[in-house]
Amino acid sequence: MLVYQDKLSGDELLSDSFPYRELENGVLWEVDGHWVVQGAVDVDIGANPSAEGGGDDEGVDDQAVKVVDIVDTFRLQEQPAFDKKQFISHMKRYIKNLSAKLEGDDLDVFKKNVESATKYLLSKLKDLQL
Repeated sequence: MLVYQDKLSGDELLSDSFPYRELENGVLWEVDGHWVVQGAVDVDIGANPSAEGGGDDEGVDDQAVKVVDIVDTFRLQEQPAFDKKQFISHMKRYIKNLSAKLEGDDLDVFKKNVESATKYLLSKLKDLQL
């Protein structure tokens, strides 16, 4: 299994077990995540709680939580919603910091395609959960 890491933080972002597509010549990855429910597991072991002296107040108080599988798996943190101006400011900082970590062909490909990738993201900003 391949695990991909963020070049800035070193944090794990995704693995090849999640389907993804490269966009904008590999500058962006689109990952297919799915909503999953965690917690509130109802296990029926065939026992009769009323016959065994159990009351309605016994048991575990599980709360079901709906999460995106990839976000939960890699413990990703959701960012507050950006407006257009905030997003552009964030991207400028990100591009500057990431450019310092890249070398050679990787840097050339990134510089060549990052502007179109940013425009692509801007066009979908209202639909994105960052």
